[in-house]
Amino acid sequence: MKRGSNSGGKTAMMAELKNKEHYRKILCLLIPLGGVAFLLWYIKNSTCDVVYSDYIRLVNSYLPDVYDPRRFFVPDVLTRIPINYLERIINVELFGFSITFDRVLGAVSLGLAAWAFGVYFIRRRLGTVWFLLTMAVMFSLNKWEMITNGSGWSHFFAFACFYYHELVFDRVWAGEEKRGDTLQLILLPFLIILGTAGPYCAIYAVVMILSAAAGILRARIRKEGSSSRRYLVFLFASLIPLLLYILSNSFAVEEHAGATGRSLGALLADAPSFPVRFILKSLAGMVIGGEELIQWIEKGQMTDNICYLLGLFVAAGYLWALWLYLRHRLYERTLFPLMLLTGGALNHVLIFLSRYIFEKENYALSSRYALQFQVGILGIILTFALVSKAKEKVYPAGRAFMALFCIAILLGNGYTTYREIKKAPYREERFEQMEQLAPLMPFLSDEEMMEMEPAAPDLYEYRKGTDQIRNAFRILEENGLNVFRKPAS
Repeated sequence: MKRGSNSGGKTAMMAELKNKEHYRKILCLLIPLGGVAFLLWYIKNSTCDVVYSDYIRLVNSYLPDVYDPRRFFVPDVLTRIPINYLERIINVELFGFSITFDRVLGAVSLGLAAWAFGVYFIRRRLGTVWFLLTMAVMFSLNKWEMITNGSGWSHFFAFACFYYHELVFDRVWAGEEKRGDTLQLILLPFLIILGTAGPYCAIYAVVMILSAAAGILRARIRKEGSSSRRYLVFLFASLIPLLLYILSNSFAVEEHAGATGRSLGALLADAPSFPVRFILKSLAGMVIGGEELIQWIEKGQMTDNICYLLGLFVAAGYLWALWLYLRHRLYERTLFPLMLLTGGALNHVLIFLSRYIFEKENYALSSRYALQFQVGILGIILTFALVSKAKEKVYPAGRAFMALFCIAILLGNGYTTYREIKKAPYREERFEQMEQLAPLMPFLSDEEMMEMEPAAPDLYEYRKGTDQIRNAFRILEENGLNVFRKPAS
């Protein structure tokens, strides 16, 4: 009787554990849907369906004939993100060139990225609390500028592709390979870099090349010749499309309004601390949204030095996560967190190298870079989660720092999201003003546009010529697109 009782107890315990695991899997897959629903709510309450900003250029460049092959077969086509051509055809034909459609695609794409993390959490059996923290970062409104500007939808989609590719690589690294993974690791870089990544491909490709190099090194240490050759194939699968992108990019003509024109050497000679200050601010913006920090600094509610300290705090999070990853040999089980840490850190360097030309350190706090910078924060959280799950021995001070870091990220991103929700009605009012004035744009003179309050270039966030604004809305008006499309009868 006693043995039967023990057996029944174990069976019940196993059943309970399976039920808990089942519900955790459901949560990890459903929570991203909640995040997408939240973003859709935010888009609905903060925007209107009207062309502005980058869309002025896009209308002038590609409309009305979205099928024109001459607009696609150009030397710098890869920099223009080829998947946008297909999406633009669908948008024009089915939705009359709707900006809202693009924004919805962005929200769904961010949901796909969150889903990729859900799959990783399920596979590694990490705690639900850690997943909720990850989702709080993923769906934070610190990315409000890219969320509201629908032209950035493909960037959200690109990061979802990055995470998926890295997860497939992580499976192979961990010896949990599934059928077809090898083929995916060969084809994915070509599809992602040549199809959807655009300027974001550089860091992604470098991370994948470094990961493949790590695989080659490990295989040679273990004297696994076949494995070494396979990782070499993975390395070239990322390197070749990257070189093709670089070649295409060499034909691109870039315009940087506001650039000083000085070289990096000249800047460093005058202000050698500028790179450090810029990067520290870019790190600080991942705790509290950059727009909030800029306002606090301008109003005297925060000094630059406090902002730098906040950046140092995030830098300490990077270093502590890296130390834990190496100290506890997590690389024997998974490479994904290190890929995220590397990608996040390199993104901070890349943004500096591409934006130092403006010589304004507050550029580092722009909302448009949060999507890139959050990669590293996700890597830090994953590392902490893995160490906690394994119950690895960590000094009390180290555990306290982990807790403090996670609380700071949660509260900071929560505050940023709260503030953006509060600002949503005001953002919507501005879009409504754009929508109301749009029918007048094709007929206004330069003088009339500049006499508006605010002036047309400021209202529509496009400062490369009033003639460009006028021509874009004329194209839309002549073809019944966007604000000029006829309502469905």
